[in-house]
Amino acid sequence: MFRFTITHKDKNGAARIGEIQTGHGTFSTPAFMPVGTQASVKAMGPDDLARCGAGIILGNTYHLFLRPGHDLVRQMGGLHRFMNWGGPILTDSGGYQVFSMRELTKVSEEGVAFRSHLDGSKLFLSPEKSMEIQEALGADIIMAFDEPTPYPASHAETEKSMQLTTRWARRCKVSHGSPSQALFGIVQGGMFADLRKRNANEIVETGFPGYALGGLSVGEPMELMAEMIDATVPHLPEDKPRYLMGVGFPEDIIRSVLQGVDMFDCVLPTRNARNGTLFTSSGRVLIKNAVYKDDPNPLDPECACYTCSNFSRAYLRHLFTAGEILSYRLNTIHNLHYYMNLMKEIREAIQDDRLDDYYRKWRVKTGGDKIR
Repeated sequence: MFRFTITHKDKNGAARIGEIQTGHGTFSTPAFMPVGTQASVKAMGPDDLARCGAGIILGNTYHLFLRPGHDLVRQMGGLHRFMNWGGPILTDSGGYQVFSMRELTKVSEEGVAFRSHLDGSKLFLSPEKSMEIQEALGADIIMAFDEPTPYPASHAETEKSMQLTTRWARRCKVSHGSPSQALFGIVQGGMFADLRKRNANEIVETGFPGYALGGLSVGEPMELMAEMIDATVPHLPEDKPRYLMGVGFPEDIIRSVLQGVDMFDCVLPTRNARNGTLFTSSGRVLIKNAVYKDDPNPLDPECACYTCSNFSRAYLRHLFTAGEILSYRLNTIHNLHYYMNLMKEIREAIQDDRLDDYYRKWRVKTGGDKIR
């Protein structure tokens, strides 16, 4: 049910183009996954996602465990049928969400006891429970339960957490029983190159059809994240997909593809859309700015999305400042279209062995993180 095929490698670096085949279809890599935390990509319907070019989306194990419950999702035919999305889905393990609420959690060898952020009820999540929930959800790609390390953390704290992640990964593999789901291992190790290398070797030795780099994009400098990717990727199998979790900004994505990463996810395009920050071919636009009050031009003249094809910057600014719900939808359609088109351009650049040149020109044209 799962197969990863590399179709082209950039002659000038580590970037590659691939295809991932799942039981619900095939998608191309490098790929960006829109985040559908609670079985919904905010402000988007499945038809919107398809028109934007999304090949795979992400669901959240922790949130779906709490509401509406994995047993209900199973009863409704699984996550694909429940949300009427026919394409591939990846679910995370719930580890990041649990550990982001450290004041409400207690970690043991067995798992994590925590209180629901919804009603304060006592709950427990273990490697076996995470596998049970994700099997009920029915995603095509599921993630091993891990313990992300906060930033900053000492070498000793990070090593202890990393060792627990390795033991939990082995338990996930033992309890994973669905042949239609590909279980990915997650490499931790914080911001220490020696721990990253060691954990990568341990997780690879356990054996998974794909590998994720976890515990990054958690507040560390961009340069340090790049160092940790470089410390990890060479120790991951060439013929397996590499997934950088929680990233991110377009510049981070392009640079990480140059380092050999294949898959990404992040709430940035959807969250920023709701906050009025829009990604365009000439840089980021803060649509509430007064300069757009009477601007009749499309948001991005180079974009062919529904929003840019039909509405002016002045109208988008009006919707945002008036608090209209339509603002969320139109902005999100554009941002996700931008991300999907970015991934398409990245793949085309790799195919022509010119990703380095594409990155240089992209930075000049967009101004990197410049906001207008």
